[in-house]
Amino acid sequence: MNRTDRLLAMVLELQAKKTQRAEDLAATFEISKRTVYRDIQALSEAGVPIISVPGTGYSLMEDYFLPPLSFTADEATMLLLGLDVMTQSFDAEYRAAAQSSARKIAGVLPDAQRDKVAWLRESLHFISTDRATPTHAATLQTLRGALIKQQQVRFAYISRHSGEPTAETRTANPYGLVRVSDAWILVAYCHLRKDIRNFRLSRISDLTVLDAHFERPTDYMTRESTRRREEPRLIVHVWFDQEATPWVDEDRFYFIADRQPTDDGGLLVTLKLRQERDALQWLLGWGSHILRVDSPSLREMLAAEVQKMNSIYEK
Repeated sequence: MNRTDRLLAMVLELQAKKTQRAEDLAATFEISKRTVYRDIQALSEAGVPIISVPGTGYSLMEDYFLPPLSFTADEATMLLLGLDVMTQSFDAEYRAAAQSSARKIAGVLPDAQRDKVAWLRESLHFISTDRATPTHAATLQTLRGALIKQQQVRFAYISRHSGEPTAETRTANPYGLVRVSDAWILVAYCHLRKDIRNFRLSRISDLTVLDAHFERPTDYMTRESTRRREEPRLIVHVWFDQEATPWVDEDRFYFIADRQPTDDGGLLVTLKLRQERDALQWLLGWGSHILRVDSPSLREMLAAEVQKMNSIYEK
C-alpha cells in the first residue's frame, strides 16, 4: 500500500472506529509507530481535523466526513445491487431510503461508468420470494421503531402447529431483527420465558409498543451465539433414494446439518432439530423417496399424518 492510499485508509479507520491508539494504527497498517506519527502530522497539515488525546489516542472531530469517494464499476454495482435487495426486504420507509441512496450513487458516476454499471445492474438480479402483506410490513416498521427507541412491546404469538394465538400474551424487549431466507425474525428477551427467544414476524399479531424502556445488554449477540452453541440439538438421520438425491442435495432446508452420499447412489441427510416436529412437513414433501428415518417417534408422526391424508383422499 502506497502512502497516499494509507493516509486515506487511516482517515477511514478513524471515521469507523472513533478512537485509535498509535499502536492500533501501526498494527492495522503494518507500519511503525514513528510512521503513524508522521502520517497523522501529514493529515493534520492537509486540513483533516484530528484530535490527539495523550493516553487515549487519535480521533476525528465530530461531524467530520470525507468528501464523496469515487467508485469503480464493480464497487458501484455491488452497492446498487445491495440496495436493490434492500428495497425488497424492508418496509416503505427504508425502501424509499434505499432508492434515494441508489439515485445518489448513480448520479455521481461518470457517464461511461454509469452506463457500464446500469448494464451490469440489469444483468444481475436477486429475487425475493417473500410475499409480505401490508400488515407484515407494518409489523416490521413498528418493531424497528421500538428497537431503535429501546421500548418494550407486547403481542400475541400464533402457534406454528395449531394456527391459533397462544394463551399467553408476550411482553418482550426487541434486541434485533434478522432476515433468514425470506422470513423476518425478531430476536427479543421474552419476559414470559425469562430468556432470549426468536419470533417470526408473520406469526405476530396485536402488536403494541409500550411506554416502558429497556437497555439491551452490550454482549447480547455473544451471549446468544454461546447459548445456541450450548443448546442441545436433536440429531435425526434420513436416507433418500437415488432419484431424489440431486434435488435434496440442492435443498436449503434450515435444519440440514450435513449431506453424505451412500453406496447405492442415494443420500444420507443429517438434521439438527429443536424438536422433531420441525422436520415433519419437509419430510412429508419428499413422499416415498425417503427410504428410512432413524427416529422412531418421528416415524410415528409421519405415519399418523399419512393416515390422516388417506382418510381425506379415500372419501
